Amino acid sequence: MAFERASGILLHPTSLPSSFGIGDLGENAYRFVDFLARSGQKIWQILPLGPTGYEHSPYTMNYSAFAGNPLMISLEQLAAEGLLNSEELTPLTGEDVSGNRVNFDRVIPHKYGFLKQAYATFKEQLTEEENSAFTEFCQQQASWLDDYVLFMSLMEENGGQAWNHWEPAIARREPQSLARKKEALADSILYHQFLQFKFFEQWRNLRQYTNEKGIQIIGDVSIYVCHNSSDVWANPGIFKLDPQTLEPAWMAGVPPDYFSATGQLWGNPVYDWDKLQETNYAWWIERFRATLQYVDVVRIDHFRGFEAYWQVPAGEETAMNGEWVKAPGFEFFQTLGEALGSLPVLAEDLGIITPEVEELRDHFNFPGMKILLFAFGGGADNAYLPHNYPQNAIVYTGTHDNDTSVGWWQNASEKEKQHLAQYLGYASPEEITEISWLLIRTALASVAVWAILPLQDLFSLDNQGRMNDPSVSAGNWRWRYDNPGMLSDELGDRLRHLTQSYGR
Repeated sequence: MAFERASGILLHPTSLPSSFGIGDLGENAYRFVDFLARSGQKIWQILPLGPTGYEHSPYTMNYSAFAGNPLMISLEQLAAEGLLNSEELTPLTGEDVSGNRVNFDRVIPHKYGFLKQAYATFKEQLTEEENSAFTEFCQQQASWLDDYVLFMSLMEENGGQAWNHWEPAIARREPQSLARKKEALADSILYHQFLQFKFFEQWRNLRQYTNEKGIQIIGDVSIYVCHNSSDVWANPGIFKLDPQTLEPAWMAGVPPDYFSATGQLWGNPVYDWDKLQETNYAWWIERFRATLQYVDVVRIDHFRGFEAYWQVPAGEETAMNGEWVKAPGFEFFQTLGEALGSLPVLAEDLGIITPEVEELRDHFNFPGMKILLFAFGGGADNAYLPHNYPQNAIVYTGTHDNDTSVGWWQNASEKEKQHLAQYLGYASPEEITEISWLLIRTALASVAVWAILPLQDLFSLDNQGRMNDPSVSAGNWRWRYDNPGMLSDELGDRLRHLTQSYGR
């Protein structure tokens, strides 16, 4: 699918300001969209929207590849509907929630307390009159929603234990046992249906507003799903699991690379692509179809895993002792295109990329990614230097996995600094006063069809603004900006001027 020259901003909704300690789909999300429009941006890129578990990674600790994260529901919008009393809607306060970090330990009980109040009101309303929009949502999304709401209810009943430690009949989905649980957990199931209904109602309204402003939303599909998820519980046959314990027999990850000397061991189960082929990739097709109901373009995280994937035996503590296994990427994307029509897809093709991966990407005309922070550690043939870009590429100053531009510059080697200065026409690194805006300009000026800028770089933040460090497992995914005034007219004017100067 061909894209027109444009630029945009990378920002996950949880990073927006709010009175409740975490960004949501309320007023400040609309303010952000207004800023995008005012500054001439045509793209908003987000991370996966799903409900997260341990350490809150939207990529590796997600309870569902289909569901939305209830923590993003705007409580003010629920109050405006009459589901909450606005006078009782107390903000989350305290020094540990007032900065630029999401304190999940405080946020989760505070927000869910109000969400349960809203549900109680909603349930009372249902006794008086059927909510046709709610009924329609539950019917239309039943293919994933029914399994998800039962999974969440069962997990709560089992004290948060992983599904393979539940009662064996439930873990192995014996129909009579599932029917019994559905009846016993009817109220909890309705509660989780309500949360998904409200999340997607609010997201649909926000997306419509965004599209009306001439802005597209790039959503993110992480190739793997969490073992403790409704996806694996409901579809164990398409994953490589131990038949006795139902634990992953092989774990996903990547071998040693730029990010980590021991590789990255994600722990997610890998797919049994033979079984997926037997179903004509039905689960994946349904996943893409659901995603494209709520975003305009899909970025495939770890695209190379569709050509060959790194699997590590269960029990390993690092990703070093793994092996590459071929995947049926050409057949898969051909089947996906036949089912869905045109594929508005971007390929995250970072890391160890082989000619075979490039061939798969280029065969389907998927734009790949170029990261400026990777550009200055080699010679003139470095693929991330702008003079080597193809037009069909997406350039980023950095992604959610990188340090901010300022943070990177503060820790860059002298060789990298000299290379960057020379490449961009400076006599020495000391002449560079605003590294983030220099890289923003460089990205916007490149031939890459799209340029995406993390909001942290517009703010010229140091590594305190970093979203994720793949080399550590704890403390990630928490950055947010806490002052709506940071999206100033001056900042928007500066970005709009550069955007227009380079024809985006």
